[in-house]
Amino acid sequence: MAVDLSKLSNPKVKAAITALQNGDLKGWFALFSENVAFYDDGNQVQFNNFFKKAFGHERFISIDAVEDNGLSVYGDFHSDQWGDFKTVFKFQIDKSGKISRLDIGQAYESGV
Repeated sequence: MAVDLSKLSNPKVKAAITALQNGDLKGWFALFSENVAFYDDGNQVQFNNFFKKAFGHERFISIDAVEDNGLSVYGDFHSDQWGDFKTVFKFQIDKSGKISRLDIGQAYESGV
């Protein structure tokens, strides 16, 4: 079942979430800066290794809210390893247009 991505207002974020949903690892990595900072539940994690393992096994099931000028995405998420839960992806984009930081974590409601 396809997830409605029409709420995603930032083109770079929309491209990243589309790549995640489609399991397009090459497209995903192309959107991020070489030195991307990545945090999972507040802990810094190695970006490339994490997503090489996650791709094809993790995806949004719904997009519930988009905040911060399109840079924060809240929704229901599925992980083959961890099951279904509410999550937030918070993106930062640098001056060159690349995503320079991504924070992901469990969210209990929009804005938390």
